[in-house]
Amino acid sequence: MSKPPRSIPKSWTSTLKLPKSAFPPRVSPADQKKYLKRCTDELYAWQLKERPANQPFVLHDGPPYANGELHIGHALNKILKDIICRFQLGKGKRVRYVPGWDCHGLPIELKALQGLREIGVADKSVSPAVIRKSARQLARQTVKEQMKGFRGFGVMADWDNHWKTLDKSFEMRQLGIFREMVDRGLIYRRFKPVYWSPSTGTALAEAELEYKEDHVSTAALVKFPLVDTPEHLTKDPLLKSQDVSAVIWTTTPWTLPANAAIAVSEGLEYTIVDSETHGLLLVAQSRVEYLEHMLKEELDIIVPSILGSELAEKTTYRALFKGPDAAPQPIIGAPFVTADSGSGLVHCAPGHGMDDYEACLARGIEVFAPVNDDGKFTEKAMPHDPARLTGKDVLGEGNDAVLEYAQSRGQLLAQHRYDHKYPYDWRSKQPIIIRATEQWFADVADIRSSALKALEDVRFVPEAGKHRLENFVKNRSEWCISRQRAWGVPIPALYHRPTGDAVLTKDSVSHIMNIIEERGIDAWWTDSADDPAWLPPSLRDNAGGYRRGTDTMDVWFDSGTSWSEIDVPMEGRSHPADVYLEGSDQHRGWFQSGLLTYIAHQLASGKKGVLSTPFRNLITHGFTLDEHGRKMSKSIGNTIAPQTIMDGTLLPPLKPRKGKGKGKNQAENQVPTYDALGPDALRMWAASSDYTRDVVIGKQVLQTVHTSLHKFRVTFKLLLGALADFHPECMVPYGQLQQVDRIALKHLSDMVLSSRKSCDNFEFYKAVSIMNRWANLEFSAFYMEAIKDRLYTLGENSTSRRAAQTTLFHIYHYLQEVLGPITPLLVEETWEHTPKAIQSLSEHPLRRISSAPASEWQDSTLNDNYLEIVAVHSVIKNLQEQARGKKQLGSSLQSFVHVILPSDTTVFHQYLSELPDLFVVSSVTLGHPGDSVPAEISQAEWQYEEACELPNGQMGRVYVYTPQASKCNRCWRYAVPEPVEAENATCDRCDVVLDELEAAST
Repeated sequence: MSKPPRSIPKSWTSTLKLPKSAFPPRVSPADQKKYLKRCTDELYAWQLKERPANQPFVLHDGPPYANGELHIGHALNKILKDIICRFQLGKGKRVRYVPGWDCHGLPIELKALQGLREIGVADKSVSPAVIRKSARQLARQTVKEQMKGFRGFGVMADWDNHWKTLDKSFEMRQLGIFREMVDRGLIYRRFKPVYWSPSTGTALAEAELEYKEDHVSTAALVKFPLVDTPEHLTKDPLLKSQDVSAVIWTTTPWTLPANAAIAVSEGLEYTIVDSETHGLLLVAQSRVEYLEHMLKEELDIIVPSILGSELAEKTTYRALFKGPDAAPQPIIGAPFVTADSGSGLVHCAPGHGMDDYEACLARGIEVFAPVNDDGKFTEKAMPHDPARLTGKDVLGEGNDAVLEYAQSRGQLLAQHRYDHKYPYDWRSKQPIIIRATEQWFADVADIRSSALKALEDVRFVPEAGKHRLENFVKNRSEWCISRQRAWGVPIPALYHRPTGDAVLTKDSVSHIMNIIEERGIDAWWTDSADDPAWLPPSLRDNAGGYRRGTDTMDVWFDSGTSWSEIDVPMEGRSHPADVYLEGSDQHRGWFQSGLLTYIAHQLASGKKGVLSTPFRNLITHGFTLDEHGRKMSKSIGNTIAPQTIMDGTLLPPLKPRKGKGKGKNQAENQVPTYDALGPDALRMWAASSDYTRDVVIGKQVLQTVHTSLHKFRVTFKLLLGALADFHPECMVPYGQLQQVDRIALKHLSDMVLSSRKSCDNFEFYKAVSIMNRWANLEFSAFYMEAIKDRLYTLGENSTSRRAAQTTLFHIYHYLQEVLGPITPLLVEETWEHTPKAIQSLSEHPLRRISSAPASEWQDSTLNDNYLEIVAVHSVIKNLQEQARGKKQLGSSLQSFVHVILPSDTTVFHQYLSELPDLFVVSSVTLGHPGDSVPAEISQAEWQYEEACELPNGQMGRVYVYTPQASKCNRCWRYAVPEPVEAENATCDRCDVVLDELEAAST
């Protein structure tokens, strides 16, 4: 029977429920600024007020250095911290994240001096007070600039209460911890070798070194005439008639003036050989061939074997630089001597080597280092001929002069170029030396075992960080904490003028701290040198006999004590901070200094049993590399400013925008426009990166990030449009959802749970990968394609349409939650455009406590169903592409599908009514093996078929062929069973909706 005639709508589109949303394709700069404030400062203040104080999450800031502009490494660090804090906020915690800055130290001081130099002030005329004033101004200004940059990254923090190591309150806490260590005997002064930087004139800690792999030294073989030898050797007639010389090999000839002993291995065999050119030589038996190679002559064995134990402590020799009247020096046994290189005998200069120092100290041998602060020889280097070496740079002409003198004495056997790894000052990029000076040290050996034990309770990300930090602690016995600079916290020691003896006790430090509290820390330098107020009462009888020291504390001691600024209650907490997160170089820097000072503090406080670290989780990230894998460097010119990622100028233009001008000049006046995705672009890059290794960044990487961020923006726009008319009363219970809706909720649940698990493990890059896959495949390519027809063409209040909207509401809700920590501005913007009716169903996404997806969504059979559907769908799409290739098919709706499946496959029968939507075709029929294929397939204008393998290995067959019905003008499905006028053709399903619309309009 024919349908009754119906008036044709002016527009079929007007009868559809197409998505409508005010959500813009891109955010305006003004709105971005508004959203930034809401999701950072206002959010942090809100959670401090609303979240319970007894559930704190503390991320303690490793203070960036207040010197210079922010770089991409800063962005990676701060954004990772912010993602962690926001994730914890979603778990219901009250977050404590107070940013800090490291403000003392040499780089700032050098920059301050450079500024003074530019206005004509000579370095040597600048007083410490002037340096300190200039350095403080520089640091404070840099903090302001860096803070502005960090806030621009969308970092949620207590910016108003940030801390700086130059703050008086911080300095007083630091001095208090120093006093505790003094009281426990962990601070001492000693004349011993330290890393010394001639270029910057100060001692350095291990953490302030970087190693250059291709440093070039001049290595030398030098002989020293023996004076006394073991008795059984003196009986040899040949040895009686000729002098024997011990041969040493050194890569630092400049240390020879400080030679105090020669070391041998007591278990190694030595031999005496005869050289036509150089006489009788003592060398390790295993190194004779090497010596022949270096001397370019064959050597005769005179004494084939002498144990090192026969030489040690029984043999003496004459030094090269001590003059003719100097006493002979000993040959000693030492465990660090090996037969792997050199001559098997090691020249010991206890003033210029750590191992040498320990070996000589045990035997009462004097420590001697005739080198000044500038790295030049003093007159003590060669007292009988001071003009030869005095004032010469030990790493330059002084080294050459030493070799020339050894040559003139006939004691230089050979010299050669030696390429090797060598320590450099990380600030000046110049080589350092090892030099004995009077320095203050912290005793690490006394607290090392407690520190290592405490690390067992720490979670490391990545796990390799534990081994790295443990090794640094194990291999360290002391920490040089004094620096010869003006800008820093003073080591509050008093020195007896006549003797140089230091006074450093708990009482003296307490007294000095009281004066600093009253007068300020600069008074240590500005007050009169004879001001008795600085002396504790016990020393005031001899007020003129003491002076204040000029050394400052290592900046690692400054920042290492920063755990003391954490003010959350410790009841029920085993660690002050839940997370420390910094670059992998901090295993030898801030992580270590924080650990050691906190362990020392606990010991000084009398804590018993197993001590704790200042951190529960220790996370490290790698360095940033360019797209060619090179470390970013200003000298190379491959750095990337974070701002260029946020404003989009780093990437090529998406499209041209017409500028002013006409005619042929118009193209020249076109102005490129960029997709300025703001802080979220930078944040998405950081979250997407596997930060546990070095992180690559470049245009190609960022294009992928922009694509991902754009996909989420489009997804939110689509969701908001589809939910425009949704309200609480429209919610459909789970039991009334269609099977495809349930599959979508299973996918959503899996995505949410998996991404949260990854975030719990600090693996944000895995979470982003999971979200991207879900958004592109399971949501966009599968679910949205399957429900578009339901959303757009069914009646507004039909259960099927509302079921799809209910599913989309859940998707919208959880997508906001999982993206909130990563792209908070985007999520804040979505909330701005969320209809009030939907807002009434939940709290603000950045403020709500994340909820677990409903347990009923976790139906594992839905995954199996999905895999079977996808297996068939992929074959259908392949056949459709074949038809498109021959211009037989446009829209996928222009096809019918017939699927033959094994008899025991029941899934498709359960989904039969939904299959056209799932496959986005106009009709789907099912059959079993042995059934006859519908005749209409063979009669169709075109048809394609292909075998299909199901996930369980069973085979089916798929047919795609020409529709056997007319096209519906409203929904475009080929579902009109009888010929009608083309402009009026509608299917039965659309007729119902049109009748409802017509009734509603009358």
